Amino acid sequence: MTPMTKWIGGATLGILALLLVGVMAGKAMRPSEPAPVELASVDAPGAPAGATAEATPSPSPTTDDPFVIKRVLPITGPIKYGEWHWDDEGVPDGPLVMTVDLDARVLSVFRGGYEIGATAVMLGTDNHPTPLGVFPILSKERHNVSEKYGDAPMPWTLRLTWDGIAIHGGSEVERGFASHGCIGTPNEFVSRLFAIAKKGDKVIITRGQTTGVGGSLAS
Repeated sequence: MTPMTKWIGGATLGILALLLVGVMAGKAMRPSEPAPVELASVDAPGAPAGATAEATPSPSPTTDDPFVIKRVLPITGPIKYGEWHWDDEGVPDGPLVMTVDLDARVLSVFRGGYEIGATAVMLGTDNHPTPLGVFPILSKERHNVSEKYGDAPMPWTLRLTWDGIAIHGGSEVERGFASHGCIGTPNEFVSRLFAIAKKGDKVIITRGQTTGVGGSLAS
């Protein structure tokens, strides 16, 4: 991963519009929360716990559109399991957009077009996939537990669907583990995200879409 190119998903307005239509056509479902399950193998090997990324100036488009990417974090190489980055120092207020790329297994957080966070995540399996689409945050649950999966703790839950898909902590984001479709995130990262995210903020989930500074997050 270079400072100018990000696995963020939803690189064009047309793609995001199609995803949004698919989401709106989906069925309303009852609340539940899946728990992590072990998977035989996944992508990258484990890595040391993440840290705050040192931001460096990036070229900014001459636009005030808060959904145009103005900065990406200066992260060298692919993000590995256990790795996360967060740097919101000096970033102005603005709309929050989260992107998840299923191929890269990375969640990125943008505020007003500036990337302020990125982390490796745990995703679903072929039998229990993490869905593609554009999802508004439906609810925030600081101390959520899963009644369906033996009261498994899922702290800092940001619920995306009523059938149990969410971003949450309490996960082993390591090689060999997967979820039933949720986006499992390191506690240190998701606690920061939970503190600033609001109901209605959008999460864009795609597969293999890339863009960079000057690209659009709008749908």
